[in-house]
Amino acid sequence: MTSAFRTAADPNAVRPPRAVVGSQISQDEVIFGAAFDRSVVRRFAEYVRPFRKTMYIAMFSVLVFTGAQLSIPLIIRYAIDSALVAGGGQELLALAVAIFAAVIIVNYAANYLQDRLVGLTGERVIFDLRSAMYAHLQNVALTFMDRTEVGRMMSRLQGDVNSLQEFLENSITAIGDLVLLVGIVVIMLTLNLELGLLTLSVVPTLFFVRLVWLPRARKAFRRARETNSINNGALAEGIHSVRTVQSLHRESVNLDLYADKSQENLRAHLRSAKFAQVMVPIVDTLTGAAMAIVVVVGGSLVLDKELDVGVMVAFLFYVQRFFDPIRSLTIQYSVMQRAMASGQRIFEVLDVPLAISDKPDAVDPEIVEGALEFRNVTFGYYKDQPILKEVSFKVQPGETVALVGPTGSGKTSITALLNRFYDVWDGEILIDGVDVRDYAKVALGRHVAMVLQDPFLFTGSILENIRYRTTDATREDVEEAAKIVGAHEFITALPFGYDTVLEQQGHNLSMGQRQLLSFARALVADAKILILDEATANIDSYTERQIQIALQRLLEGRTGIVIAHRLATVRNADRIIVLQEGRIIETDTHDALIAQNGLYAKLYELNYASFDDLPEDIVNNTLTAPVRS
Repeated sequence: MTSAFRTAADPNAVRPPRAVVGSQISQDEVIFGAAFDRSVVRRFAEYVRPFRKTMYIAMFSVLVFTGAQLSIPLIIRYAIDSALVAGGGQELLALAVAIFAAVIIVNYAANYLQDRLVGLTGERVIFDLRSAMYAHLQNVALTFMDRTEVGRMMSRLQGDVNSLQEFLENSITAIGDLVLLVGIVVIMLTLNLELGLLTLSVVPTLFFVRLVWLPRARKAFRRARETNSINNGALAEGIHSVRTVQSLHRESVNLDLYADKSQENLRAHLRSAKFAQVMVPIVDTLTGAAMAIVVVVGGSLVLDKELDVGVMVAFLFYVQRFFDPIRSLTIQYSVMQRAMASGQRIFEVLDVPLAISDKPDAVDPEIVEGALEFRNVTFGYYKDQPILKEVSFKVQPGETVALVGPTGSGKTSITALLNRFYDVWDGEILIDGVDVRDYAKVALGRHVAMVLQDPFLFTGSILENIRYRTTDATREDVEEAAKIVGAHEFITALPFGYDTVLEQQGHNLSMGQRQLLSFARALVADAKILILDEATANIDSYTERQIQIALQRLLEGRTGIVIAHRLATVRNADRIIVLQEGRIIETDTHDALIAQNGLYAKLYELNYASFDDLPEDIVNNTLTAPVRS
């Protein structure tokens, strides 16, 4: 099993399995794994180990329960042969009834205890495993998250973890089933060897049938899971894209496409249901055949006085129970296969290296001045495809620098490296003369704040979202920040003001309102270094005019890195750095760059000049502003 993953910062690392990085492979990934994977079981056992005493008690309860199941037909045999046939009288019959009642009570108590203990332990183990996965994913390198589909990751956190829980719960039951199966065979052969062998003669037929059935059934079950995955993916896409679908009037077309996938899913499930149900009548038929053997052969022996009536009755009970553990073990075999495959995928996630990790002596200063420097920085997301090429520049404390350039020039990559979402290939990035790799991640999180083009708001109140980074901020701090960025007015106009609960990603607010909340969040965080990654790109001109003064106050006394195509933000910068194909080609103030008539002047003409002032050929070709890199 792969234990390391390739990252952009570490191109020599081992490439992750295709399923992990979300490549174009089967929607289902791997449904069935090996029947038994020692490494998966060993690692899963580490999560079970804290509860081993509980599991030992549960295992003992299963054995007691199985023993009670095996003893019930023997008690019935005793009651028939000793108390009734042999004329043992009411006392022996009463004793048999008392023993039977005691065994039933023990049977119930043991069954209840093992179900409760295994269930509770399974929930606790899965809670620990899911928590470990979540905690690990919060800290993995963004290169991994960039290449991993969210749907597949959710499947691992939910479906795959549940498969391991099912395996844990069934593994204890499987022990009981094995003991029950062996116990039934031993007791029947002990009671009467000839009748026992004749009764068990139907077992080879069952194994032959299962040998033919299992590969076909597995293929049908796999196809059902694959079509489920495809169908659910189409359903999720249809839900998320409903606005676009309605705007393009694609409802009927999408319905037809979804209907095709649904029909395929239906056919796959009907086929899997057929294979799932075909064994039931076969097992019932074999059970009936075995019971017929007992009745015919056993009855003849009873008539010939060669077999006690109680033994024949006990045989009937054992035959009735004989195929239950076989059926259960077959199901548990499939459960174990799924669990092994799920375990591999889960532990692959837990093995993703934390490429961005703190050094043992990482520094965590209480305050920073905010001086920034890039020294010959080279970086890319894929091996041999650098985005930034030997980029060098300095930003003084309190200075606001704007990054401008065509798409793909590396603007956003610079801000990501500054926050150490990724590590550089070559060169250094310094804050106050200290390499960012020497800072603790918590220090960077405290001293570097980001406001993105598409702000992410969490489900919760507006108050909680604004102080998301600074949880100890008071309501007064939050309201003051909202007033500064111009958000207080619309917040107080809401029915519950700052206690208004936001819907998913804040979609009950406009884009401009969501962006204002992200500005307020950055202000409350009070970081010395502020990154604005096209933070005003989705704000209308009226709202932008409102927040320009707020931006000036927000940047006052802070070091600012601004990525923007909007005129006001760029013009107000102390210095503008122009990038093209990962290199700095111009750097100066707005007026100086316009006078140079270089790339910045051309971008300015295309993006910021009045549309009426543009050349006719540009208007006819409807040139638009380049998007962010």
